[in-house]
Amino acid sequence: MSGTLYLIPNTLGDGDEAALDLVLPAPVRAQAGKLSYFVGENAKSTRAFLKRVGTERPIQEITIAELNVNTPPAAVEALLKPILDGTDGGLVSEAGCPAVADPGALLVERAHRRGVRVVPFVGPNSILLGLMASGLNGQSFAFHGYLALDAAARTKQLRELEQVSRRGKQTQIFIETPYRNKAMLEALRASLAPSTRVCIAVDLTLPTEQVVSRPISDWKPDTLDLNKRPAIFLMLAQ
Repeated sequence: MSGTLYLIPNTLGDGDEAALDLVLPAPVRAQAGKLSYFVGENAKSTRAFLKRVGTERPIQEITIAELNVNTPPAAVEALLKPILDGTDGGLVSEAGCPAVADPGALLVERAHRRGVRVVPFVGPNSILLGLMASGLNGQSFAFHGYLALDAAARTKQLRELEQVSRRGKQTQIFIETPYRNKAMLEALRASLAPSTRVCIAVDLTLPTEQVVSRPISDWKPDTLDLNKRPAIFLMLAQ
């Protein structure tokens, strides 16, 4: 009989013990601490996460396999083998909930194909936390991950998303690499209609958390310090 695949949320950033208690419920930490097999994007950072949550056995006795953007789809089956052989396993993202904007979705999909029980656990997710705090439409929304790198292509994409938002009254959500946050804000200011509402949430769940939501016409380059801070962007055309 196969084991169970547990989806273990990670924190959205570093923090002390109190911060860990705030975002990861005790049952989640307890289950993570029992497991001897994990799949994560990076073995080193997964190991650091396990040291923070605490484990019942020495870290050296825990097997950590990697699944990231460089993992060929054909290799995913091998990552599932210990679970198929009867060992319970955990899937951990680099930050937030596994399998959401995360390559771990491949492992979950394969687990379902092979009849493996999949159990998701409660934890922080920047997409939903940003939406909750934005004041934008939480009944209809879409997440697009990273937008185009090319400036012209990004501008075109933003205007298309704005049209979709206006037609369907749908909140559009996307992320950016922290060092390109300022460029994204400038693209938003240059591309969107003045009345379109934009929310930017940075450092969610951390002591430095900030959420600002206002029409793009009211956004200035210094409205919010975006320098190298994890951020999520949301917009809703009025």
